[in-house]
Amino acid sequence: MIEEHDFHYALENTRVVIQPQRTIETFGSTSFRFLLVSELLDQVNVVRVRGGRIEAERPRIVAPHHFRKLLLDGFGDSAREYADAVEKLSGVAQILRYGFELRKTDLEQNLVHDPLEVVVARLEEDMRSRNDPMDTLITGVDDAWEVCLLKFTMDLIQRSAGGNVDEWKRRGLI
Repeated sequence: MIEEHDFHYALENTRVVIQPQRTIETFGSTSFRFLLVSELLDQVNVVRVRGGRIEAERPRIVAPHHFRKLLLDGFGDSAREYADAVEKLSGVAQILRYGFELRKTDLEQNLVHDPLEVVVARLEEDMRSRNDPMDTLITGVDDAWEVCLLKFTMDLIQRSAGGNVDEWKRRGLI
C-alpha cells in the first residue's frame, strides 16, 4: 500500500516528455501507447522502461462522486487509492464531469543500464521520428508508477474535456 506522501511525491515527479498529439475521442474509444521511464532507487544508472497501452472508452457524463467507481481494469491498488484520493479533492473532482473505463494493456518492462537522461533522450528521439500522434513518453517514480500513469491519464482527460463538451453541445446532448 502506498502512503499519502508517496502519492504526492509521485504526482509531483510525473513529467510528460512527449504529449500525445491527439486527445480522447468524444464518441469512440481511444488508445494511447505509453512509455514510462523511472529510476530504480537501489541501483545507480539503472532505469526501468515500462510500455503498454492506455485505452479510454467513449466518455460518459457522470457526477463527480462517481469518479472512484471508474473501472480501472489492469491497474493495482495504488491506482485505486489515487482515484479515491482525487474523488475526495472537490476542486479537482469538479473539473472531472465525465468518466472513462480505463484499461492498461500490452504491458512490458525492461531494465536499461544507463542514466535516466540518456535513456529518455534516446526514447524521445525514437518516438519523435515515429511521429505517432497517439504516443506518449512519461518519466515518473518506480514504486508508484501506476499513480504516475493515472496522473497522466487524468491530465489527458482534462485536456480533452473542452473538445468533448463542445462536441456534446453541438449534438444537443447537453
